[in-house]
Amino acid sequence: MQVGGIHYAFFQTGLTGELDSTSLVSGAWYSLTILAILGAHEFGHYFTCRYYRVDASLPYFLPAPWPFITGTFGAFIRIRSPIPTKSILFDIGAAGPIAGFVIAVPALFLGLYLSELVPIPDDFGGATLGEPLLFQLAAWLIWGNPPAGDAINLHPIGLAAWFGLLVTALNLLPIGQLDGGHISYATLGSKSTALTIAGVLFVIGLSFVSLSWVVWAILMVLMVAVFGPRHPRTIDDHVPLDRTRQWVAIVTLAILVFSFTPEPIQFSDLITNP
Repeated sequence: MQVGGIHYAFFQTGLTGELDSTSLVSGAWYSLTILAILGAHEFGHYFTCRYYRVDASLPYFLPAPWPFITGTFGAFIRIRSPIPTKSILFDIGAAGPIAGFVIAVPALFLGLYLSELVPIPDDFGGATLGEPLLFQLAAWLIWGNPPAGDAINLHPIGLAAWFGLLVTALNLLPIGQLDGGHISYATLGSKSTALTIAGVLFVIGLSFVSLSWVVWAILMVLMVAVFGPRHPRTIDDHVPLDRTRQWVAIVTLAILVFSFTPEPIQFSDLITNP
């Protein structure tokens, strides 16, 4: 709630300043939205595991104090038993990002609708948020092209939705034990190993474009170093995925494309045109 309160205070005044009870209560706009998106993502995994009788824990939510602008390091579940088939692996892997995306999209449109156009101060500086394709499209549909010198002051619900899209994109990268890694293995079998290696190299390359990717690149390298680039095999490794799930895989790829931004945080003006 504290980080949400800071975002609400910033939205109201443009300054973080000292929080009062009003801004802390209003911080629920951000906090509840981000919890809803992350919760939908992880419960998507969890309930799919329950459906297939795969032993899994309830979601764990990881809080993060200010100055981490997200207020959270994300959430996860622990899967305690092997996943027997590629179709089950696919369903578990895809259920999370799809469920989170379903919540993030209306939150994005609502957050942008509650936002406001403001003049950009000449001396205003800081960090700006990179805008995924879906964010740009939603901003254009609601606000069109703001006049020169004006920009969108993003409501905390919109900020939570932006982070939800970022989390969705990160998890859908076709790397190792990420959701995207499960999906690519279930769809492509052993050929997914090449995608894992290419994905890690891609993230390393992005770290030279934006410092936002440095920590993520280190984590990806460590994951591949510890678990190896090959996804654990299922008992039906030779059986192709059915046509319906192949189409769902294309849907998850489209979600990745529309949720991804190559430079999540840019160190310049805090408020930018969409």
